[in-house]
Amino acid sequence: MVLLSIELILNAVNINFIIFDSMLADSLMQGQIFTIFIITIAAAEVGIGLAIVLMLFRNRQTANINEFDLMKW
Repeated sequence: MVLLSIELILNAVNINFIIFDSMLADSLMQGQIFTIFIITIAAAEVGIGLAIVLMLFRNRQTANINEFDLMKW
């Protein structure tokens, strides 16, 4: 759920960048460039997040986020 909510936030930012780029008619297409950059970052984040969840599942035998107090202190 945490990764899903971060993805939704990033997708909302992407939509805003595309809309502002089309409204301002920017010749440099900065909104679209930022959108591609954010999509790349989101893909890397999903890969790293999935790897972290899989390693925690292998070590703790659970995927419940409430039981992960490994980095609490």
